[in-house]
Amino acid sequence: MIEALRNAFKLPDLRRRMLYTLLILVIFRLASNIPVPGVDRQALAAFFNSATATSQFAGLLDLLSGGAVSNFSVLAAGVYPYVTAQIVLQLLLPIFPDLEQRIQEEGEEGQRKMNQWVFFLTVPLAALQAFGQAQLFRSASVGARPILPNFGWGPGRTLPTITLMLTMTAGTMFAVWLGELITEQGIGNGLSLIIFGGIVSRVPSNIRSIAGTDGLIGVVVFLVIMVVTMLFIVFVQEGERRIRVQYGKRVRGMKVYGGGSTYIPLKINTAGMIPLIFAQSILAFPAVIAQFFLNSTNPTVQQVARGAVSFFGGENPWYALAYFLAVVGFTYFYTFIMVEQQNLSEMLQRQGGFIPGVRPGRRTQEFILNIYKRITLVGALFLGLVAVMPYMVGWFMESRQMLIQSSGLLIVVGTVMDTMRQLESQLLMRNYEGFLR
Repeated sequence: MIEALRNAFKLPDLRRRMLYTLLILVIFRLASNIPVPGVDRQALAAFFNSATATSQFAGLLDLLSGGAVSNFSVLAAGVYPYVTAQIVLQLLLPIFPDLEQRIQEEGEEGQRKMNQWVFFLTVPLAALQAFGQAQLFRSASVGARPILPNFGWGPGRTLPTITLMLTMTAGTMFAVWLGELITEQGIGNGLSLIIFGGIVSRVPSNIRSIAGTDGLIGVVVFLVIMVVTMLFIVFVQEGERRIRVQYGKRVRGMKVYGGGSTYIPLKINTAGMIPLIFAQSILAFPAVIAQFFLNSTNPTVQQVARGAVSFFGGENPWYALAYFLAVVGFTYFYTFIMVEQQNLSEMLQRQGGFIPGVRPGRRTQEFILNIYKRITLVGALFLGLVAVMPYMVGWFMESRQMLIQSSGLLIVVGTVMDTMRQLESQLLMRNYEGFLR
């Protein structure tokens, strides 16, 4: 791998792309430290040092944003509104078959329209997430000192509130733009690398936190857990079930075409990281809504709101079970949506292929679905275990803080492998040996 990196740096074009990617990531990390206007930094630091359920929930958001939330940065929302917009549109398309078919028929132009819709949907989602995060900090004042003293609606507050929401929305679109620049002129998937940079940037502070709680032995234990988890993720992510496909021979004039055999690789984890994002978003939503009622004058409403924040903020022991079941459920849900969109049986029939011993058409689709039902169970349990690993570690260690959150490890491993494959393909085009052997 070191030799392959040296070969990559010898090539001017690849060297420029790699350095360009690093430059964009540095710009992203610098922007993550620019706070939004109107934030009391001392009150914000005191809030994160407290041990309340609200601060624990804010810590989860901070982990997902790579530390931007603890600074209440202009990039506190990150690129997650854009990712959410992509997921929402991807799930809505099957509801409108005519629209889905038209986009597929238009090819590149249809994909360009789809990308425009994603950008349009990202703006309101980013504004909504900015308002939700601001409301979270507004209700979580430390003592008599509010974190956002001018946030709200009313005389002297409306303009600062609109300014804050516009600033955070612009920060999200700026992060998405940086990701697009990496995709077009750098190496790897830009949005994945932006999220990757945020996750990895938290490692030094996590090491200090673990060392302060469990000492040097704790750091070593968590490092071993991280390495073992990464190997497990690579093993499952690369796992696949191969279905043999035979293509019939076609005679045209004096020539015979086709007649070969190949296979369809069915991934064990087809859904990737999406179920974890779904589960975290759905389980976090009640806590975000409950933030609006923490200061209610009605004691019953206030108590219910505090209970919702405590449970869905991850403090309740039963939260781990709810998280596990949500991840498993969303894995099945998203996998079968993806399978329906791929429509492998129709694609095989158009190309003159068939699975030996299975009738083409509906029987082939049922055969593929039955296989997916079995292998998805392995993928769903795998994602569920990865999601709740911090809670499992917390049963044996004082700290539940991992060097890299287990769900973040999926992004880290996937991003690194994807980037390595792209570099490998570039090197192989120039007759160099790649990373993966």
